[in-house]
Amino acid sequence: MLAVLLLIADTCLSIGQVIVAPSNSSLGVRLVEWLRDNGAAWLVSDVERFYYGISAPSTGGAALRALPKVGAAGPSTYTPPAVAPAINPPLPGEGVWHGTGPLVRGAPAVWVTTFRPDASYPQMVAGVALIDRTRAWLQLYPGRYEPPNAGDAGAQVPPQLRANLLATFNSGFKLEDDGGGFVALGHLYAPLRAGQATFLRFRDGTADIRTWTGGPQPGPDVEFARQNLPLIIDGGRLNPSLGDGAQWGATLGNAIRVWRSGVGVDARGDILYAAADAQTASSLAQILQRAGAVRAMELDINYEWVTFNFYGAWNATGAAKLLPGMSRGAARYLTPDDRDFFAVYARHGA
Repeated sequence: MLAVLLLIADTCLSIGQVIVAPSNSSLGVRLVEWLRDNGAAWLVSDVERFYYGISAPSTGGAALRALPKVGAAGPSTYTPPAVAPAINPPLPGEGVWHGTGPLVRGAPAVWVTTFRPDASYPQMVAGVALIDRTRAWLQLYPGRYEPPNAGDAGAQVPPQLRANLLATFNSGFKLEDDGGGFVALGHLYAPLRAGQATFLRFRDGTADIRTWTGGPQPGPDVEFARQNLPLIIDGGRLNPSLGDGAQWGATLGNAIRVWRSGVGVDARGDILYAAADAQTASSLAQILQRAGAVRAMELDINYEWVTFNFYGAWNATGAAKLLPGMSRGAARYLTPDDRDFFAVYARHGA
């Protein structure tokens, strides 16, 4: 009896610490995360599979008449080629890129577009952002609790850098769910693993996504390295293992349609971010492939974690979401956040 009472007391204390700890996540999300971290991941997985199973979208349905308006057209010397429609006839502006924010050396540094990615689900809308490698650079920031033991290592966009902020977006899975490596701000939080998809930024400002073939330490030329699962696109082709659900999400795998996000690199070397509701790992890969990715990796999934925000003017003002259905506010990452994330800044030099 005493052992049972001690167990109950310890559980109550642990949950109490979750409730009072600083966080920008809802209490429900924090309690679910507590269950995952304390031996009940199987229960959470079963509940999520049941919920997403009964709420899965049906094929067909009424066609959309318009897409969400994103970005703003502006003068530019270069506009990315439009994304080829998956459904014909295309809606007005479908797959057409729109610049966001102030111009950087005469052109937008971040472009956004929306399109319907699947004729079987004509009401689904994907959002994609393109980050011009010549006009923007990226940084990875640890969150308040992810990676573990990050401490006060960032958790938000540094105020002194917000004058040149262009966009922010979510990172990958919790490290315990994927076992991948994590390097940011000159610190190795988790050793890199060979064979993992890796989002890299080098000291010269260039970024890439590739399968990691090196050792656990990235070397002095790497500014950040974030790993998450295997590549979903390599050489412009979909990973043939995308049908193996166990590889693409510790709890939901590939079979359940949920909010998913991913990042890729195109033939020019520009970075692509994509997100949509009701996606599998395979359908997310197809979105990135259609947008022009030659290599890509999945980032985080589920509605509470998928975020891409861009800013309409300098000094992190005029924040807007890539897709209106993204659950977090458009100013996410301007205050301390529980999870790690990426920020995009203007590159003013040539």
